[in-house]
Amino acid sequence: MPKKVLLIEDDTILRENTAELLELSSYEVITAANGKKGVTMAKKHLPDVVICDIMMPELDGYGVLQTLFKDDTTKSIPFIFLSAKTERKDIRQGMELGADDYLTKPYEEAELIGAIESRLAKVAILSESGRKDETDSHLFEGGILDLNGLKNYIYDEGEEFFHPTGDAIYSEGNHSNWVFLVISGIVKTHKLDEHGKELITGIHKPDDFFGFTCFTDNIPYHEYATAIEDTKIARIPKQRLKRILEENHKLALELVRFLAENLLDIKEQLLQMAYGSVRKKTAHTILKFNEKLQKDYKGNIHILRSDLAGVAGMATETLIRTLSDFKKEGLIAIEDRNIRILDKERLYHIS
Repeated sequence: MPKKVLLIEDDTILRENTAELLELSSYEVITAANGKKGVTMAKKHLPDVVICDIMMPELDGYGVLQTLFKDDTTKSIPFIFLSAKTERKDIRQGMELGADDYLTKPYEEAELIGAIESRLAKVAILSESGRKDETDSHLFEGGILDLNGLKNYIYDEGEEFFHPTGDAIYSEGNHSNWVFLVISGIVKTHKLDEHGKELITGIHKPDDFFGFTCFTDNIPYHEYATAIEDTKIARIPKQRLKRILEENHKLALELVRFLAENLLDIKEQLLQMAYGSVRKKTAHTILKFNEKLQKDYKGNIHILRSDLAGVAGMATETLIRTLSDFKKEGLIAIEDRNIRILDKERLYHIS
């Protein structure tokens, strides 16, 4: 018998597309266009899992979760938030209310199916063993289970600091005693060559880690970390993280995978710098920043030309000339220091 999924989503197109995706994956899907209707459908049909948007009319996702949790017939149904709200405080609010998981839009099909299967599998395992699900979704036997749990731990237990635009978070040669999490703002990690030319090694947005070094030796940082807009961070001692990983092997493996993916991104950036044309490197860098940075209501991203040049690995003057060419070709719009992509497809295929 197929598992029953209740999808609560006020966006008609997204609701229909997600429902179709779930039906193709052999789920029985019930839909509701707002939170109030969603609560009614949940109590009527008692689904195996609820997937719910946060921002909705009449009753938002938080209200849906609280209402279902107060009812003995629905309080144990796995609950997954599906939302475009990616601010850490919004995600934390949902998890603190008792949500089992969250996915942010746009999401991959595999992410959605994987989240559902994971929650259903946990319910099945606990049911077979006669246990109730009384643990936090990110905690297991007193330990942190996954990267989201680690982020929550750093957010709750770490020291918080505010860094204004241009402020150094750490410098090359400082002892690497800390691991950091971006709460708000943007951080760049970067190196300087012997001529003082900057190479940006990473751009870190809210909910990103940075500052990882060897866990066994107290080696110095080999790069700088600087706030490129007003930024709030949280940090924990590296040795505390080491103890957490020693006690949580699954988390350690997930962190290794995360760092390996970051390493692949850095290798790709280095290959672009080494072998790509000036135009290709510039286009690749614009697209990279476009993914990382918050856009204004016009779709603009605000980024210093020197930071673009630092990531692309070229002189600022060369980058500015290339940007001017892209503007003439209708690929981008430039207003003061803001850039807006006009033709993402052509920009992506520049050689």
